Order: sequence, then C-alpha cells, then structure tokens
Amino acid sequence: MKKHIGEIGLFIVAIIWGGGFVATQAALDGGLTTSQIMTLRFFISAVLLNMIFFKQIKNNITRGTIKVGIILGVCLFLGFFLQTLGLNYTTPSKNAFITSVNVVIVPFIGLALYKRKLDKFGVASSFLAIIGIAVLSLSADFTINFGDVLTLLCAFGFAFQIFFTSEFVKNHNPIVLTAIQFDVAFILSFIVQIIIGEARLNAELSGYMGIIYLSLFSTTICFLLQTICSKMVDGTRVAIILSTEAVFGTILSIIILGEPVTVRMIVGSIIIFMSVITAETKLSFIPFFKNIEKK
Repeated sequence: MKKHIGEIGLFIVAIIWGGGFVATQAALDGGLTTSQIMTLRFFISAVLLNMIFFKQIKNNITRGTIKVGIILGVCLFLGFFLQTLGLNYTTPSKNAFITSVNVVIVPFIGLALYKRKLDKFGVASSFLAIIGIAVLSLSADFTINFGDVLTLLCAFGFAFQIFFTSEFVKNHNPIVLTAIQFDVAFILSFIVQIIIGEARLNAELSGYMGIIYLSLFSTTICFLLQTICSKMVDGTRVAIILSTEAVFGTILSIIILGEPVTVRMIVGSIIIFMSVITAETKLSFIPFFKNIEKK
C-alpha cells in the first residue's frame, strides 16, 4: 500500500476533479464570468494555503523556487482560463474530453525539451485513455467550434503544468511550489478581470457555491496533493491517472444527478481503467508483454 501512495493520492485528485466541471458550470450559470471565477478560486486558495503553511513556506522559499513556481503559475492560469472560457461556447462533456488530451501531450513534452525516449507503454496508455474518454464523453456530433479550440489550447497549458510539476518537485518544496503558483494564478486572473472591466460581482448563491467547491477542493486540496504525489510518480503516469476524472465525473453524475447508465459509459470507463492498468503494470502479468519489456 505504501508503495502506491502516490497513485492513490492522484486517484483522490481525479475523484474530486470529477465534480469540478459541474461546479464550474454552476458558477457560470450562477452569474459569474470566467475571470471572476478564476480570481475568486485562486484568491481563496492562495489565502488558505499561505495561512495554513505560513511558517513552512517562509522557511523553505528560495529564489529558485519562486522562479519555477511562477512558471507553474502561468501554466496553471492559462490552462484554467482557457478551459473556463471555452466552457462558455461548448458543452461540459466536450470540454472535459478535450481537456483530457493533455494525457497524450505530456510524454511528448519530455521528448521535445529533454530528448527523453518515449516509453511505448506510456504512449499506448495515453492514447488508450483518450479513446476511453472519447467513448465516455462525446456525442455523435463531432463538429468543432470556438469553445473546442480554446479547450484544446487549455490542454497544452495543463500538460505543461503536469510535466513541469513532476520535474520541479524533485528539487523544491511541494507546498512552497503550490503556494507560489496559486499566488501567480490569482494575480494574473485579477489583472485580466480589471482590464476587461468585470470587477463588479453580481451572482446568485449557486454561483458562489460552485466557487467554494472549486477553491477549497478542486484547487487547494487537489493541487497540493498533485504536487506532493508528483514526487513519487512520473509525469506520464500522473497524466494518465488524472484522466480518470472523466470516469469519476460520470459516476458522480449518476449518483448525485441521477443520470442514466448507458453502455457507452460502461465501455468508456473500462477502456480508461485499462489504460491505467497498462501504464502501471506495463502488462507484465502477461508473459508476452513481460518479454517485450525485458528487451
């Protein structure tokens, strides 16, 4: 159990994120704009994290940590801003699916930036996860609109955030890294909010309830947990495990919203979990694949 604590933590993140798309939609439907949602969620998260871990952050912050924390903060801001903006023009299911394309992008970032050899099982698992998410999330309408393009760009932001987190956490304190990227994401969100003239808040209770979920659970708890667990799990596997948020989002929709169970849901979920098993075990329990891995 202790050996797989990192993976377990990432699955917890995926479960919580599964409800994040619904919470974001609730915030938008409740009258909050994209920039307001971004500013509020990262302001609350930054305040909470800096207050709770003030002493640890003060004792471990360095110039190098600030530098890489800013990089993570910019990636985080771009990912969420483009994702939330895209949700204004596309459906939550397509938004969730296209965002999950980051699972395929992550291993190729390592190849492009560090000339790292692609792991055949990692790449295969990534594409398998995408197929599963497509079966789970997409309807018969495969048309692409402006919101889909924005969401695809957000996938690159999240891919770089996941990859760089796995890299930077090797040499920097995870709590300090998380706090700095929240601070940066808040500052950038607030600047955008002021520039576009959306400083005035006028939202319904449902909008603020969505913000509470996003800031407390989806942001503060999840990104802190993701950063800590990324120290134990490589970037490609992190992305694959986090892609299961689509499965947990579906399960939560069935349990909480009473969404009917369909064959597509079952098949898509099975394919995604197959991708996780492939990434985690490299199918070593099958003699044929065990011999391939040795080679």
